[in-house]
Amino acid sequence: MAPNVRRFTSADLALMPDDGKRYEIIGGELYVSRQPSTEHQLVCSAATWALEAWSRATGVGSAIAAPGLVFADDDDVAPDLIWISRERLATALGQDGHLHSAPELVVEVLSPGAANTRRDREVKLTLYSRRGVREYWIIDGPNRRVEIYRRENLALVLAATLDEPDTLTSPLMPGFVLTLDVLFATAARV
Repeated sequence: MAPNVRRFTSADLALMPDDGKRYEIIGGELYVSRQPSTEHQLVCSAATWALEAWSRATGVGSAIAAPGLVFADDDDVAPDLIWISRERLATALGQDGHLHSAPELVVEVLSPGAANTRRDREVKLTLYSRRGVREYWIIDGPNRRVEIYRRENLALVLAATLDEPDTLTSPLMPGFVLTLDVLFATAARV
């Protein structure tokens, strides 16, 4: 970012209109995206239900849709979905109701458009890698694909690319299983 370009902060987010758009700040740069499509939300819901069902069965954590994730004053985002262990939640949750440290898992569902894809595949991947997220899933609904990035040393690296009818599992959540057929089933009816 050029030195004369304005750097946005969390305080600026508080001044943004409540207009249905998603406002996020990464590295002081403001990112604005439109209201997600119904297909996008159905895929988010399916992933949330699967993660939350596993979490309830095991009691080890929680799936949270669209949480405020404030890493720093200039890194303030709202991922589509996160999964966080009970232990990490106890220390990450601030008095403002937002998370202030990395959850174990972040999930983003791609929205149409080159800028949105770049943000999730490059800018957010770098942010989540730098901030200590252990696993990052990028769900590509139109292509019915999931990219799984896992932490190796100090970075998130591509560990797998899954297509229908592959099964999604995670070493973070032993016993968690989600087939991509199930993940994309509801959205396919739209």
